[in-house]
Parts: sequence; structure tokens; C-alpha cells
Amino acid sequence: MAQPPHSDACPGCATTPEVAFARHDHSHCTGDILARAESLAQAQGARLTPVRRRVLEILLEEHRALGAYDVLQRLAAEGFGNQPPVAYRALDFLVENGLAHRIRRLNAFAACMHPGEAHAPAFLICRACNHVAEAPATPVRAALDTAAADLGFTIERSNIEALGLCPACRKAAA
Repeated sequence: MAQPPHSDACPGCATTPEVAFARHDHSHCTGDILARAESLAQAQGARLTPVRRRVLEILLEEHRALGAYDVLQRLAAEGFGNQPPVAYRALDFLVENGLAHRIRRLNAFAACMHPGEAHAPAFLICRACNHVAEAPATPVRAALDTAAADLGFTIERSNIEALGLCPACRKAAA
């Protein structure tokens, strides 16, 4: 069941798979997410440096998860440096502070569309074009927590990823 969009999220990005996987301009929500990221970092006693902020902006520009070297190429082209630690440190900061997610299947990163909110996302990954949508998965996480509790296990972190075909790639394959 789709959840209503959060106030800081592009409604299409958050709730409509056809839009989440389609090319569209969600710049109207990017400013809100960046402002929220700045607030969250400050509240956590951290600093959203120019490099960290730019990396978050780069991630927000696409629904496709980006690898660290993709991010590094963009940073280098903009004069932020071309050494891998530049990108990796910024990406690690964003993940640790809940501003980005690591998509393990792709060894890549995507901006969090709901920074600062307690949520249990699932990542829907198109195996053909590598676009990623962050979908609400609270019932899935609850089932996982229950299964773990039945075994006396406490989950500290989980990453739910589903691989398939987005609407455009499914249509192209038909």
C-alpha cells in the first residue's frame, strides 16, 4: 500500500512507480531536502561541507544510484579534487547521517528522499537501467523484526533491495 508523500519529497518520487522510474524534474523538492540535510547535520553536531553538500546534490539529481567513481568524476570536473577519498569520505558521511543510502547490489549510493524521518525503505532496482526508487517497506521491516525476535536476534540495520524491471524497461522488453 502506498503511503502519502512526505512534505519534503517529490510526490511522484515517493509514491508513483511510473513517475519514480521516469525521467522528470524533481528540483522543486531538492531545495527542501538540502535545507533539511543542513538542519539535520547541524543538529547532530556535524557539518555539511561544500563537498558533502555537492555530493548530496549530485545524488539528488538522478534516480539512478551512483558509484563513488561516478561521483568523483563529477566532483573533479567541478574542481573539488580527483582523489577517491574525497568522494568516499563525503558518501560515508551522508550514509552515516541518514542523508543517503548505500545500494549494496550496485555498490552505489542514492540520496535519501526522507532525511531525518524514521522510515524503513526498500530499494526497487531496475536490472536493465539501474534506476532506483525508494519505496516504503514498513510492513516488510516489521516482518523481518518479528522473525529476528523469534530467534532472539535484534536487528540494528537492514537494507532491503528488490531487483526487477521498471515500467519503461518492462515495456521495452515486451
